[in-house]
Amino acid sequence: MKISKKDGTVAQISFEEAAGKEAFWHTTAHILAQAVKRIYPNTKCAIGPAIKEGFYYDFDFDFEFTGEALGIIEDEMKRIVKENLMLKRFELSREQAIDRMKESREPYKLELIQDLPEDAVLTFYEQGEYADLCAGPHLSSTGQIKSLRLLSVAGAYWRGSENNKMLTRIYGISFPNAPMMDEYLMLQEEIKRRDHRKIGKELELFALMEEGQGLPFFLPKGVILKNLLIEYWRKIHRREGYSEVSTPIILNRDLWETSGHWDHYRENMYTTVIDEMEYAIKPMSCPGGMLIYKMQPHSYRELPIRMGELGLVHRHEKSGVLHGLMRVRCFTQDDAHIFMMKEQVTSEILGVIRLIDEVYSKFGFSYKLELSTRPENSIGSLEDWEMATDALRQALDVYGKPYRINEGDGAFYGPKIDFHLEDCMGRTWQCGTIQLDFQLPQRFQIEYIGEDGEKHQPVMIHRVVFGSMERFIGILIEHYAGKFPLWLSPVQIRILPISDRYIEYAQSIMEQLSKEGFRCEIDSKAEKIGYKIREAQLDKVPYMLIVGQQEMETSKVSVRKRDEKDGGSIPVAQLMEELKKEMER
Repeated sequence: MKISKKDGTVAQISFEEAAGKEAFWHTTAHILAQAVKRIYPNTKCAIGPAIKEGFYYDFDFDFEFTGEALGIIEDEMKRIVKENLMLKRFELSREQAIDRMKESREPYKLELIQDLPEDAVLTFYEQGEYADLCAGPHLSSTGQIKSLRLLSVAGAYWRGSENNKMLTRIYGISFPNAPMMDEYLMLQEEIKRRDHRKIGKELELFALMEEGQGLPFFLPKGVILKNLLIEYWRKIHRREGYSEVSTPIILNRDLWETSGHWDHYRENMYTTVIDEMEYAIKPMSCPGGMLIYKMQPHSYRELPIRMGELGLVHRHEKSGVLHGLMRVRCFTQDDAHIFMMKEQVTSEILGVIRLIDEVYSKFGFSYKLELSTRPENSIGSLEDWEMATDALRQALDVYGKPYRINEGDGAFYGPKIDFHLEDCMGRTWQCGTIQLDFQLPQRFQIEYIGEDGEKHQPVMIHRVVFGSMERFIGILIEHYAGKFPLWLSPVQIRILPISDRYIEYAQSIMEQLSKEGFRCEIDSKAEKIGYKIREAQLDKVPYMLIVGQQEMETSKVSVRKRDEKDGGSIPVAQLMEELKKEMER
Protein backbone atom coordinates (compact mmCIF):
# COMPACT_ATOMS: atom_id res chain seq x y z
CA MET A 1 0.00 0.00 0.00
CA LYS A 2 1.32 3.45 -0.93
CA ILE A 3 -0.03 6.76 0.33
CA SER A 4 0.45 9.91 -1.73
CA LYS A 5 2.08 12.60 0.41
CA LYS A 6 0.55 15.26 -1.78
CA ASP A 7 -3.14 14.59 -1.17
CA GLY A 8 -3.19 11.91 1.56
CA THR A 9 -5.11 9.41 -0.55
CA VAL A 10 -4.14 5.79 -1.09
CA ALA A 11 -2.55 5.31 -4.50
CA GLN A 12 -2.01 1.55 -4.35
CA ILE A 13 -3.87 -0.62 -1.92
CA SER A 14 -4.52 -4.25 -1.05
CA PHE A 15 -7.87 -4.84 0.59
CA GLU A 16 -6.34 -7.84 2.37
CA GLU A 17 -4.19 -5.52 4.50
CA ALA A 18 -5.69 -4.10 7.70
CA ALA A 19 -4.70 -0.58 6.66
CA GLY A 20 -6.26 -1.20 3.26
CA LYS A 21 -9.58 -2.23 4.75
CA GLU A 22 -9.53 0.83 7.02
CA ALA A 23 -9.03 3.24 4.10
CA PHE A 24 -11.64 1.40 2.03
CA TRP A 25 -14.32 1.43 4.72
CA HIS A 26 -13.49 4.95 5.89
CA THR A 27 -14.02 6.23 2.36
CA THR A 28 -17.37 4.43 2.21
CA ALA A 29 -18.38 6.13 5.47
CA HIS A 30 -17.78 9.48 3.78
CA ILE A 31 -19.91 8.35 0.85
CA LEU A 32 -22.68 7.50 3.33
CA ALA A 33 -22.49 10.97 4.88
CA GLN A 34 -22.50 12.59 1.43
CA ALA A 35 -25.60 10.59 0.42
CA VAL A 36 -27.42 11.52 3.65
CA LYS A 37 -26.65 15.22 3.16
CA ARG A 38 -27.91 15.08 -0.42
CA ILE A 39 -31.22 13.50 0.60
CA TYR A 40 -31.67 15.17 3.99
CA PRO A 41 -29.66 18.44 3.83
CA ASN A 42 -30.68 19.57 7.34
CA THR A 43 -29.06 16.52 8.94
CA LYS A 44 -26.06 17.17 11.20
CA CYS A 45 -23.03 14.87 10.83
CA ALA A 46 -21.08 13.63 13.86
CA ILE A 47 -18.38 10.98 13.29
CA GLY A 48 -17.96 8.13 10.80
CA PRO A 49 -15.00 5.79 11.34
CA ALA A 50 -13.98 2.47 9.87
CA ILE A 51 -14.46 -0.31 12.44
CA LYS A 52 -13.28 -3.90 12.74
CA GLU A 53 -15.80 -5.02 10.12
CA GLY A 54 -17.19 -2.22 7.97
CA PHE A 55 -18.03 1.30 9.06
CA TYR A 56 -20.67 3.48 10.67
CA TYR A 57 -21.68 7.12 10.71
CA ASP A 58 -23.56 8.97 13.46
CA PHE A 59 -26.20 11.50 12.39
CA ASP A 60 -28.57 13.94 14.05
CA PHE A 61 -31.71 13.86 11.88
CA ASP A 62 -34.41 16.52 12.25
CA PHE A 63 -37.06 13.79 12.01
CA GLU A 64 -37.60 10.30 13.41
CA PHE A 65 -35.32 8.15 11.28
CA THR A 66 -36.28 4.52 10.65
CA GLY A 67 -34.54 1.67 8.92
CA GLU A 68 -37.00 1.90 6.03
CA ALA A 69 -34.94 4.79 4.63
CA LEU A 70 -31.73 2.73 4.35
CA GLY A 71 -32.63 1.60 0.83
CA ILE A 72 -33.03 5.20 -0.35
CA ILE A 73 -29.66 6.19 1.13
CA GLU A 74 -27.96 3.09 -0.25
CA ASP A 75 -29.20 3.89 -3.78
CA GLU A 76 -27.77 7.41 -3.50
CA MET A 77 -24.45 5.99 -2.30
CA LYS A 78 -24.31 3.81 -5.41
CA ARG A 79 -24.89 6.90 -7.57
CA ILE A 80 -21.96 8.62 -5.84
CA VAL A 81 -19.81 5.59 -6.56
CA LYS A 82 -20.76 5.72 -10.26
CA GLU A 83 -19.83 9.43 -10.34
CA ASN A 84 -16.27 8.31 -9.52
CA LEU A 85 -15.54 11.45 -7.52
CA MET A 86 -11.89 12.16 -6.74
CA LEU A 87 -10.97 12.63 -3.06
CA LYS A 88 -8.86 15.69 -2.38
CA ARG A 89 -7.15 16.54 0.89
CA PHE A 90 -6.76 20.11 2.12
CA GLU A 91 -5.71 21.79 5.37
CA LEU A 92 -7.23 24.59 7.45
CA SER A 93 -6.13 26.33 10.60
CA ARG A 94 -8.25 25.78 13.70
CA GLU A 95 -9.79 29.26 13.28
CA GLN A 96 -10.58 28.64 9.59
CA ALA A 97 -12.07 25.23 10.41
CA ILE A 98 -14.29 26.76 13.12
CA ASP A 99 -15.59 29.37 10.65
CA ARG A 100 -16.27 26.66 8.08
CA MET A 101 -18.25 24.51 10.55
CA LYS A 102 -20.26 27.50 11.74
CA GLU A 103 -21.08 28.40 8.14
CA SER A 104 -22.11 24.82 7.28
CA ARG A 105 -24.03 24.48 10.58
CA GLU A 106 -22.26 21.35 11.79
CA PRO A 107 -22.29 21.65 15.63
CA TYR A 108 -20.74 18.23 16.30
CA LYS A 109 -17.74 18.87 14.06
CA LEU A 110 -17.45 22.33 15.61
CA GLU A 111 -17.29 20.85 19.10
CA LEU A 112 -14.52 18.46 18.06
CA ILE A 113 -12.49 21.27 16.53
CA GLN A 114 -12.93 23.57 19.52
CA ASP A 115 -11.43 20.88 21.76
CA LEU A 116 -8.17 21.01 19.77
CA PRO A 117 -5.16 23.27 20.56
CA GLU A 118 -5.25 26.75 19.06
CA ASP A 119 -2.24 26.08 16.83
CA ALA A 120 -3.70 22.85 15.41
CA VAL A 121 -3.78 22.38 11.63
CA LEU A 122 -6.77 20.30 10.54
CA THR A 123 -7.15 18.10 7.50
CA PHE A 124 -10.30 17.75 5.41
CA TYR A 125 -11.20 15.40 2.56
CA GLU A 126 -13.38 16.64 -0.28
CA GLN A 127 -15.35 14.59 -2.82
CA GLY A 128 -17.58 16.55 -5.15
CA GLU A 129 -19.74 18.96 -3.14
CA TYR A 130 -19.04 17.18 0.17
CA ALA A 131 -16.06 17.79 2.49
CA ASP A 132 -15.44 16.20 5.89
CA LEU A 133 -13.05 16.78 8.77
CA CYS A 134 -10.79 13.71 8.73
CA ALA A 135 -7.21 12.58 9.33
CA GLY A 136 -7.37 10.04 6.47
CA PRO A 137 -6.00 8.28 4.54
CA HIS A 138 -8.67 7.48 1.94
CA LEU A 139 -9.08 5.88 -1.45
CA SER A 140 -8.27 8.15 -4.38
CA SER A 141 -11.83 7.99 -5.77
CA THR A 142 -15.33 6.81 -4.88
CA GLY A 143 -15.35 4.60 -7.96
CA GLN A 144 -13.05 2.09 -6.28
CA ILE A 145 -16.00 0.88 -4.19
CA LYS A 146 -17.57 -1.95 -6.22
CA SER A 147 -20.11 -3.37 -3.77
CA LEU A 148 -21.72 -1.78 -0.72
CA ARG A 149 -24.59 -2.48 1.65
CA LEU A 150 -26.16 -0.63 4.57
CA LEU A 151 -26.82 -3.14 7.33
CA SER A 152 -28.57 -1.68 10.36
CA VAL A 153 -29.56 1.32 12.45
CA ALA A 154 -28.85 1.85 16.15
CA GLY A 155 -28.83 4.61 18.74
CA ALA A 156 -25.56 6.06 20.01
CA TYR A 157 -24.92 8.83 22.52
CA TRP A 158 -22.74 11.65 21.25
CA ARG A 159 -19.19 11.00 22.46
CA GLY A 160 -20.41 7.90 24.30
CA SER A 161 -21.92 9.87 27.20
CA GLU A 162 -25.45 9.21 28.46
CA ASN A 163 -25.62 12.91 29.32
CA ASN A 164 -25.44 13.83 25.62
CA LYS A 165 -27.99 13.59 22.83
CA MET A 166 -28.86 10.22 21.32
CA LEU A 167 -27.79 10.13 17.67
CA THR A 168 -28.70 7.72 14.87
CA ARG A 169 -25.88 5.35 13.95
CA ILE A 170 -26.00 3.71 10.50
CA TYR A 171 -23.80 0.65 9.96
CA GLY A 172 -22.57 -0.57 6.59
CA ILE A 173 -20.06 -2.73 4.73
CA SER A 174 -18.34 -2.50 1.36
CA PHE A 175 -15.99 -4.59 -0.79
CA PRO A 176 -13.84 -4.33 -3.93
CA ASN A 177 -16.04 -6.88 -5.73
CA ALA A 178 -19.49 -8.49 -5.59
CA PRO A 179 -18.34 -12.08 -4.78
CA MET A 180 -16.74 -10.84 -1.55
CA MET A 181 -20.02 -9.18 -0.61
CA ASP A 182 -21.94 -12.40 -1.36
CA GLU A 183 -19.56 -14.40 0.82
CA TYR A 184 -19.89 -11.87 3.63
CA LEU A 185 -23.71 -11.86 3.51
CA MET A 186 -23.80 -15.68 3.52
CA LEU A 187 -21.57 -15.68 6.61
CA GLN A 188 -23.87 -13.17 8.32
CA GLU A 189 -26.85 -15.43 7.65
CA GLU A 190 -24.94 -18.35 9.17
CA ILE A 191 -24.05 -16.23 12.19
CA LYS A 192 -27.75 -15.36 12.63
CA ARG A 193 -28.66 -19.04 12.36
CA ARG A 194 -26.13 -19.89 15.06
CA ASP A 195 -27.01 -16.96 17.37
CA HIS A 196 -26.58 -18.35 20.89
CA ARG A 197 -29.56 -16.33 22.14
CA LYS A 198 -31.84 -18.02 19.61
CA ILE A 199 -30.40 -21.53 20.09
CA GLY A 200 -30.20 -21.10 23.86
CA LYS A 201 -33.92 -20.37 23.95
CA GLU A 202 -34.81 -23.23 21.59
CA LEU A 203 -32.76 -25.76 23.57
CA GLU A 204 -33.95 -24.34 26.92
CA LEU A 205 -30.42 -23.63 28.14
CA PHE A 206 -30.75 -20.11 29.54
CA ALA A 207 -33.09 -17.14 29.70
CA LEU A 208 -32.62 -13.38 29.62
CA MET A 209 -35.19 -11.39 31.55
CA GLU A 210 -36.07 -7.73 31.92
CA GLU A 211 -36.05 -8.14 35.69
CA GLY A 212 -32.29 -8.64 35.55
CA GLN A 213 -30.65 -7.14 32.48
CA GLY A 214 -27.23 -8.65 31.92
CA LEU A 215 -27.92 -11.27 34.62
CA PRO A 216 -28.59 -14.58 32.81
CA PHE A 217 -30.85 -17.31 34.22
CA PHE A 218 -29.59 -20.85 33.61
CA LEU A 219 -32.32 -23.45 33.06
CA PRO A 220 -31.94 -27.14 34.02
CA LYS A 221 -30.29 -28.20 30.73
CA GLY A 222 -28.06 -25.13 30.82
CA VAL A 223 -26.98 -25.96 34.36
CA ILE A 224 -26.02 -29.46 33.18
CA LEU A 225 -23.90 -27.92 30.41
CA LYS A 226 -22.26 -25.46 32.78
CA ASN A 227 -21.56 -28.17 35.37
CA LEU A 228 -20.01 -30.43 32.73
CA LEU A 229 -17.56 -27.67 31.87
CA ILE A 230 -16.88 -27.11 35.57
CA GLU A 231 -16.28 -30.85 36.15
CA TYR A 232 -13.82 -30.88 33.25
CA TRP A 233 -12.12 -27.75 34.64
CA ARG A 234 -11.79 -29.31 38.09
CA LYS A 235 -10.40 -32.56 36.68
CA ILE A 236 -7.56 -30.94 34.75
CA HIS A 237 -6.76 -28.48 37.55
CA ARG A 238 -6.48 -31.24 40.16
CA ARG A 239 -4.08 -32.97 37.78
CA GLU A 240 -2.01 -29.78 37.48
CA GLY A 241 -1.71 -29.28 41.24
CA TYR A 242 -4.26 -26.52 41.82
CA SER A 243 -6.16 -26.24 45.11
CA GLU A 244 -9.68 -24.87 44.74
CA VAL A 245 -10.75 -22.01 47.01
CA SER A 246 -13.84 -19.84 47.32
CA THR A 247 -13.82 -16.19 48.43
CA PRO A 248 -16.71 -13.90 49.46
CA ILE A 249 -18.72 -12.10 46.81
CA ILE A 250 -18.61 -8.80 48.73
CA LEU A 251 -15.68 -7.22 50.60
CA ASN A 252 -15.05 -3.81 52.15
CA ARG A 253 -13.62 -0.71 50.51
CA ASP A 254 -10.29 -0.92 52.37
CA LEU A 255 -9.46 -4.16 50.54
CA TRP A 256 -10.21 -2.67 47.12
CA GLU A 257 -8.15 0.41 47.95
CA THR A 258 -5.21 -1.80 48.89
CA SER A 259 -5.52 -3.79 45.65
CA GLY A 260 -5.78 -0.62 43.56
CA HIS A 261 -9.18 -1.49 42.11
CA TRP A 262 -10.91 1.38 43.90
CA ASP A 263 -8.73 3.93 42.10
CA HIS A 264 -8.32 2.14 38.78
CA TYR A 265 -11.49 0.05 38.29
CA ARG A 266 -14.11 1.87 40.36
CA GLU A 267 -16.43 2.72 37.43
CA ASN A 268 -16.94 -1.01 36.75
CA MET A 269 -17.80 -1.95 40.35
CA TYR A 270 -21.12 -2.19 42.21
CA THR A 271 -20.98 -0.77 45.72
CA THR A 272 -23.19 -0.69 48.79
CA VAL A 273 -23.08 0.46 52.42
CA ILE A 274 -23.29 -1.98 55.35
CA ASP A 275 -23.17 -0.71 58.94
CA GLU A 276 -22.06 2.70 57.64
CA MET A 277 -19.08 1.10 55.88
CA GLU A 278 -18.61 0.99 52.07
CA TYR A 279 -18.41 -2.42 50.42
CA ALA A 280 -17.98 -3.53 46.81
CA ILE A 281 -19.26 -6.64 45.06
CA LYS A 282 -16.14 -8.23 43.64
CA PRO A 283 -15.40 -7.65 39.94
CA MET A 284 -12.58 -10.20 40.21
CA SER A 285 -11.29 -12.66 42.79
CA CYS A 286 -7.61 -11.79 43.17
CA PRO A 287 -7.79 -9.67 46.39
CA GLY A 288 -9.58 -12.51 48.17
CA GLY A 289 -6.85 -14.89 47.02
CA MET A 290 -4.25 -12.56 48.51
CA LEU A 291 -5.98 -12.71 51.90
CA ILE A 292 -5.99 -16.52 51.80
CA TYR A 293 -2.25 -16.56 51.05
CA LYS A 294 -1.60 -14.22 53.98
CA MET A 295 -3.43 -16.43 56.48
CA GLN A 296 -0.27 -18.37 57.29
CA PRO A 297 3.51 -18.14 56.69
CA HIS A 298 4.96 -19.86 53.63
CA SER A 299 8.32 -21.38 52.79
CA TYR A 300 10.10 -21.50 49.42
CA ARG A 301 9.59 -25.26 49.61
CA GLU A 302 5.82 -24.77 49.16
CA LEU A 303 6.13 -22.64 46.03
CA PRO A 304 4.63 -22.52 43.55
CA ILE A 305 1.21 -22.40 45.24
CA ARG A 306 -1.58 -22.70 42.66
CA MET A 307 -5.05 -21.56 43.79
CA GLY A 308 -8.06 -21.91 41.51
CA GLU A 309 -11.46 -20.31 42.02
CA LEU A 310 -14.75 -20.46 40.14
CA GLY A 311 -15.74 -17.05 41.40
CA LEU A 312 -19.05 -15.28 40.78
CA VAL A 313 -18.14 -11.71 39.82
CA HIS A 314 -20.15 -8.63 38.88
CA ARG A 315 -19.07 -5.80 36.61
CA HIS A 316 -21.04 -2.71 35.66
CA GLU A 317 -21.72 -2.71 31.93
CA LYS A 318 -23.87 -0.14 30.17
CA SER A 319 -27.17 -1.55 28.94
CA GLY A 320 -26.32 -0.70 25.34
CA VAL A 321 -23.39 -3.13 25.22
CA LEU A 322 -25.13 -6.12 26.85
CA HIS A 323 -25.35 -9.05 24.45
CA GLY A 324 -26.76 -12.42 25.49
CA LEU A 325 -24.10 -14.41 27.33
CA MET A 326 -21.28 -12.66 25.49
CA ARG A 327 -21.49 -9.40 27.47
CA VAL A 328 -23.13 -9.67 30.89
CA ARG A 329 -23.02 -8.00 34.29
CA CYS A 330 -22.68 -11.20 36.31
CA PHE A 331 -20.56 -14.23 35.39
CA THR A 332 -18.50 -17.09 36.76
CA GLN A 333 -14.79 -16.53 36.16
CA ASP A 334 -12.50 -19.56 36.20
CA ASP A 335 -9.82 -17.61 37.97
CA ALA A 336 -6.54 -18.91 39.34
CA HIS A 337 -3.61 -17.33 41.12
CA ILE A 338 -0.12 -18.77 41.21
CA PHE A 339 2.35 -17.58 43.86
CA MET A 340 5.97 -18.35 42.98
CA MET A 341 9.60 -17.35 43.14
CA LYS A 342 11.07 -15.24 40.32
CA GLU A 343 13.12 -18.18 39.04
CA GLN A 344 9.89 -20.20 38.61
CA VAL A 345 8.13 -17.63 36.42
CA THR A 346 9.02 -19.02 32.98
CA SER A 347 8.16 -22.63 33.81
CA GLU A 348 4.86 -21.64 35.42
CA ILE A 349 3.84 -19.47 32.47
CA LEU A 350 4.69 -22.29 30.07
CA GLY A 351 2.62 -24.67 32.19
CA VAL A 352 -0.40 -22.37 31.95
CA ILE A 353 0.06 -21.90 28.19
CA ARG A 354 0.11 -25.67 27.68
CA LEU A 355 -2.98 -26.11 29.87
CA ILE A 356 -4.93 -23.50 27.88
CA ASP A 357 -3.73 -25.10 24.62
CA GLU A 358 -5.03 -28.48 25.82
CA VAL A 359 -8.44 -27.06 26.68
CA TYR A 360 -8.93 -25.17 23.42
CA SER A 361 -7.78 -28.19 21.40
CA LYS A 362 -10.45 -30.33 23.09
CA PHE A 363 -13.16 -28.03 21.73
CA GLY A 364 -11.58 -27.73 18.29
CA PHE A 365 -10.43 -24.12 18.63
CA SER A 366 -7.28 -22.70 17.12
CA TYR A 367 -5.96 -19.49 18.69
CA LYS A 368 -3.56 -16.57 18.33
CA LEU A 369 -1.33 -15.15 21.05
CA GLU A 370 -0.97 -11.49 21.97
CA LEU A 371 1.41 -9.84 24.45
CA SER A 372 -0.12 -6.68 25.96
CA THR A 373 2.19 -4.10 27.54
CA ARG A 374 1.96 -1.32 30.13
CA PRO A 375 -1.14 0.93 29.84
CA GLU A 376 -1.24 4.62 30.76
CA ASN A 377 -3.45 3.84 33.77
CA SER A 378 -0.97 1.58 35.59
CA ILE A 379 0.62 1.11 39.00
CA GLY A 380 4.16 0.14 39.89
CA SER A 381 7.66 1.08 38.77
CA LEU A 382 8.91 1.01 35.19
CA GLU A 383 11.58 -1.47 36.31
CA ASP A 384 8.96 -3.94 37.57
CA TRP A 385 6.97 -3.60 34.36
CA GLU A 386 10.00 -4.19 32.17
CA MET A 387 10.95 -7.25 34.23
CA ALA A 388 7.42 -8.68 34.01
CA THR A 389 7.09 -7.96 30.28
CA ASP A 390 10.48 -9.55 29.54
CA ALA A 391 9.44 -12.65 31.52
CA LEU A 392 6.27 -13.08 29.45
CA ARG A 393 8.18 -12.46 26.23
CA GLN A 394 10.80 -15.04 27.20
CA ALA A 395 8.13 -17.67 27.95
CA LEU A 396 6.43 -17.01 24.59
CA ASP A 397 9.76 -17.31 22.78
CA VAL A 398 10.39 -20.65 24.48
CA TYR A 399 6.89 -21.86 23.60
CA GLY A 400 7.69 -21.14 19.97
CA LYS A 401 4.35 -20.05 18.55
CA PRO A 402 4.08 -16.64 16.83
CA TYR A 403 2.59 -13.75 18.78
CA ARG A 404 1.94 -10.06 18.28
CA ILE A 405 2.57 -7.10 20.59
CA ASN A 406 -0.46 -5.07 21.71
CA GLU A 407 1.10 -1.89 23.06
CA GLY A 408 -0.53 -0.30 26.11
CA ASP A 409 -3.32 -2.86 26.62
CA GLY A 410 -2.04 -4.65 29.74
CA ALA A 411 -3.92 -4.79 33.05
CA PHE A 412 -3.31 -1.83 35.35
CA TYR A 413 -1.12 -4.04 37.58
CA GLY A 414 0.84 -6.01 34.99
CA PRO A 415 1.45 -7.11 31.39
CA LYS A 416 -0.46 -10.08 30.01
CA ILE A 417 -0.66 -12.77 27.36
CA ASP A 418 -4.09 -12.99 25.74
CA PHE A 419 -5.46 -15.98 23.84
CA HIS A 420 -7.74 -15.11 20.92
CA LEU A 421 -9.51 -18.31 19.95
CA GLU A 422 -11.05 -18.76 16.51
CA ASP A 423 -14.42 -20.45 16.00
CA CYS A 424 -15.65 -22.42 13.00
CA MET A 425 -16.82 -19.21 11.29
CA GLY A 426 -13.44 -17.52 11.53
CA ARG A 427 -14.45 -15.12 14.31
CA THR A 428 -12.00 -14.49 17.13
CA TRP A 429 -12.80 -14.26 20.84
CA GLN A 430 -10.48 -13.18 23.62
CA CYS A 431 -10.90 -15.76 26.39
CA GLY A 432 -7.79 -17.04 28.13
CA THR A 433 -5.29 -14.66 29.68
CA ILE A 434 -2.09 -14.84 31.74
CA GLN A 435 -1.21 -11.71 33.74
CA LEU A 436 2.14 -11.39 35.50
CA ASP A 437 1.88 -9.25 38.61
CA PHE A 438 4.65 -7.75 40.75
CA GLN A 439 2.33 -5.11 42.23
CA LEU A 440 -0.34 -6.85 44.33
CA PRO A 441 2.26 -8.89 46.27
CA GLN A 442 3.89 -5.56 47.18
CA ARG A 443 0.61 -3.81 48.03
CA PHE A 444 -0.55 -6.72 50.23
CA GLN A 445 2.96 -7.27 51.63
CA ILE A 446 2.87 -11.03 51.11
CA GLU A 447 6.05 -12.99 51.77
CA TYR A 448 7.74 -16.37 51.86
CA ILE A 449 10.82 -17.56 53.74
CA GLY A 450 13.61 -18.29 51.28
CA GLU A 451 16.33 -20.92 51.40
CA ASP A 452 18.52 -18.26 53.03
CA GLY A 453 16.08 -17.94 55.92
CA GLU A 454 15.16 -14.38 54.89
CA LYS A 455 11.79 -12.96 53.88
CA HIS A 456 11.16 -12.55 50.16
CA GLN A 457 8.27 -11.32 48.06
CA PRO A 458 6.67 -13.83 45.68
CA VAL A 459 5.61 -13.04 42.13
CA MET A 460 1.99 -13.67 41.17
CA ILE A 461 0.22 -14.93 38.05
CA HIS A 462 -3.46 -14.19 37.44
CA ARG A 463 -4.92 -16.47 34.78
CA VAL A 464 -8.16 -17.73 33.31
CA VAL A 465 -8.78 -20.47 30.76
CA PHE A 466 -12.46 -20.17 29.86
CA GLY A 467 -12.53 -16.57 31.05
CA SER A 468 -16.21 -16.03 31.68
CA MET A 469 -18.00 -19.38 31.88
CA GLU A 470 -21.14 -17.72 30.53
CA ARG A 471 -19.34 -16.20 27.57
CA PHE A 472 -17.53 -19.43 26.80
CA ILE A 473 -20.86 -21.26 26.77
CA GLY A 474 -22.20 -18.66 24.33
CA ILE A 475 -19.17 -19.21 22.10
CA LEU A 476 -19.61 -23.00 22.26
CA ILE A 477 -23.30 -22.76 21.36
CA GLU A 478 -22.46 -20.79 18.22
CA HIS A 479 -19.35 -22.83 17.39
CA TYR A 480 -21.31 -26.11 17.48
CA ALA A 481 -24.62 -24.53 16.35
CA GLY A 482 -26.11 -26.22 19.44
CA LYS A 483 -24.93 -29.67 18.28
CA PHE A 484 -22.65 -30.36 21.21
CA PRO A 485 -20.32 -33.37 21.21
CA LEU A 486 -21.67 -36.36 23.10
CA TRP A 487 -19.78 -35.70 26.35
CA LEU A 488 -21.08 -32.13 26.51
CA SER A 489 -24.71 -32.65 25.46
CA PRO A 490 -27.21 -31.99 28.29
CA VAL A 491 -29.36 -34.82 26.89
CA GLN A 492 -27.25 -37.49 25.21
CA ILE A 493 -29.92 -40.04 24.32
CA ARG A 494 -33.63 -39.88 23.71
CA ILE A 495 -35.57 -43.14 23.63
CA LEU A 496 -38.55 -43.12 21.25
CA PRO A 497 -41.15 -45.86 21.80
CA ILE A 498 -43.29 -46.42 18.70
CA SER A 499 -46.39 -46.66 20.88
CA ASP A 500 -47.42 -46.82 24.55
CA ARG A 501 -47.02 -50.62 24.52
CA TYR A 502 -43.22 -50.18 24.43
CA ILE A 503 -42.81 -47.53 27.13
CA GLU A 504 -42.01 -50.16 29.76
CA TYR A 505 -39.26 -51.60 27.54
CA ALA A 506 -37.98 -48.06 26.93
CA GLN A 507 -37.81 -47.50 30.70
CA SER A 508 -35.76 -50.67 31.17
CA ILE A 509 -33.27 -49.42 28.56
CA MET A 510 -33.08 -46.01 30.23
CA GLU A 511 -32.30 -47.67 33.57
CA GLN A 512 -29.38 -49.57 32.00
CA LEU A 513 -28.01 -46.44 30.34
CA SER A 514 -28.48 -44.25 33.42
CA LYS A 515 -26.57 -46.73 35.60
CA GLU A 516 -23.61 -46.26 33.25
CA GLY A 517 -23.81 -42.50 33.67
CA PHE A 518 -25.49 -41.56 30.40
CA ARG A 519 -28.01 -38.71 30.36
CA CYS A 520 -31.15 -39.96 28.68
CA GLU A 521 -34.90 -39.39 28.53
CA ILE A 522 -38.00 -41.00 27.05
CA ASP A 523 -40.39 -39.30 24.63
CA SER A 524 -43.68 -40.85 25.77
CA LYS A 525 -45.95 -38.44 23.88
CA ALA A 526 -48.84 -39.96 21.93
CA GLU A 527 -47.34 -38.93 18.58
CA LYS A 528 -46.19 -40.78 15.48
CA ILE A 529 -42.55 -41.90 15.44
CA GLY A 530 -41.71 -39.52 12.57
CA TYR A 531 -42.82 -36.57 14.69
CA LYS A 532 -40.73 -37.79 17.65
CA ILE A 533 -37.64 -38.15 15.46
CA ARG A 534 -38.10 -34.67 14.08
CA GLU A 535 -38.50 -33.25 17.62
CA ALA A 536 -35.29 -34.96 18.76
CA GLN A 537 -33.44 -33.59 15.74
CA LEU A 538 -34.67 -30.05 16.46
CA ASP A 539 -33.52 -30.50 20.06
CA LYS A 540 -30.13 -31.60 18.65
CA VAL A 541 -30.02 -34.80 20.74
CA PRO A 542 -26.96 -36.85 19.62
CA TYR A 543 -28.64 -40.30 19.76
CA MET A 544 -32.20 -41.48 19.22
CA LEU A 545 -33.11 -45.05 20.19
CA ILE A 546 -36.29 -46.28 18.50
CA VAL A 547 -38.01 -49.23 20.16
CA GLY A 548 -40.92 -51.27 18.93
CA GLN A 549 -42.05 -54.89 18.71
CA GLN A 550 -38.98 -56.20 16.89
CA GLU A 551 -36.55 -54.43 19.23
CA MET A 552 -38.39 -55.65 22.32
CA GLU A 553 -38.43 -59.28 21.09
CA THR A 554 -34.69 -59.25 20.28
CA SER A 555 -33.59 -57.11 23.27
CA LYS A 556 -32.13 -54.53 20.90
CA VAL A 557 -32.59 -50.88 20.00
CA SER A 558 -32.76 -49.20 16.61
CA VAL A 559 -30.09 -46.48 16.62
CA ARG A 560 -30.34 -43.19 14.78
CA LYS A 561 -27.68 -40.48 15.13
CA ARG A 562 -28.45 -36.78 15.11
CA ASP A 563 -27.35 -36.09 11.52
CA GLU A 564 -27.64 -39.59 10.07
CA LYS A 565 -30.37 -41.95 8.97
CA ASP A 566 -31.31 -45.26 10.60
CA GLY A 567 -28.15 -47.02 11.80
CA GLY A 568 -29.76 -50.43 12.30
CA SER A 569 -30.57 -52.46 15.41
CA ILE A 570 -27.90 -53.44 17.94
CA PRO A 571 -27.88 -54.86 21.50
CA VAL A 572 -27.90 -52.27 24.29
CA ALA A 573 -24.56 -53.56 25.64
CA GLN A 574 -22.89 -52.98 22.25
CA LEU A 575 -24.39 -49.48 22.08
CA MET A 576 -22.99 -48.61 25.51
CA GLU A 577 -19.49 -49.71 24.51
CA GLU A 578 -19.65 -47.54 21.39
CA LEU A 579 -20.92 -44.59 23.41
CA LYS A 580 -18.12 -44.96 25.96
CA LYS A 581 -15.52 -44.89 23.18
CA GLU A 582 -17.10 -41.77 21.72
CA MET A 583 -17.09 -40.10 25.15
CA GLU A 584 -13.32 -40.66 25.40
CA ARG A 585 -12.57 -38.84 22.13
